[in-house]
Amino acid sequence: MHASYSMLVLLFIFSVPIVYFILAARKGKQIYIRPIAGLAAIDEAIGRATEMGRPVLYSTGLSGLDIVGLCSVAILSHVAKLTAKYDLRLIVPVNSYLLYPVVEESVREAYADEGKLDLFRADDIVYVPGQFPYAAASVGIMHREKVAANFFFGYFAAESLILAEAGSQVGAIQVAGAEDILQIPFFITTCDYVIIGEEYYAATAYLTREPTMLGSLVGQDMGKLTITILVILLTLFGILSVAFPNTFYSNWIIELLRL
Repeated sequence: MHASYSMLVLLFIFSVPIVYFILAARKGKQIYIRPIAGLAAIDEAIGRATEMGRPVLYSTGLSGLDIVGLCSVAILSHVAKLTAKYDLRLIVPVNSYLLYPVVEESVREAYADEGKLDLFRADDIVYVPGQFPYAAASVGIMHREKVAANFFFGYFAAESLILAEAGSQVGAIQVAGAEDILQIPFFITTCDYVIIGEEYYAATAYLTREPTMLGSLVGQDMGKLTITILVILLTLFGILSVAFPNTFYSNWIIELLRL
């Protein structure tokens, strides 16, 4: 009802690159994604915890069973495989009762994949409802267990600074990622590495290297690049048609600008 030719053009610009790169990735083509410093630091943090022989804490924040929470679980799975590989204890406080079983199963599968299922401790997946009770419980775990590394990935609100500051006090190396830009400044001031903005959503594709995710991610970037180039070119033509109407004036350019 409200569709227009401009929407059709946008749909085409975004759909074609996504489909192309997904098919290319499935056929085995190497898809390049620039290195994300925060994710590369995960190995460093796990290595430090291994040297110190102390536990690792992974916080999903206030994430529920939504896209933010599922992205956090995907990153958690990668962290859990590393902790299992190096025989480390992984503690995961969870705020959402919906996300809790997903987190527990993800960690269990990660340890099983590494052949270390005997090291998995269900008691280390801790369910704590409520925003500030969750923050207090997480802080208590950090101080009691003397964790060597903290990972904060998910949705965070006022508790972000409480958690990160507590981790800093115990001397833990900290890596954080949040899609809420309001919490980014707090993480930047207290954490060693921070994943900012869309990098959070790209993390799943970066870590898993799953073809559909990789193709979709690169395809979206190509679509955004195409839109940006079109906007710049049409704006330039629009300015020139006003400055030099006899030379650059064109009806089709005006119609495109009106879209």
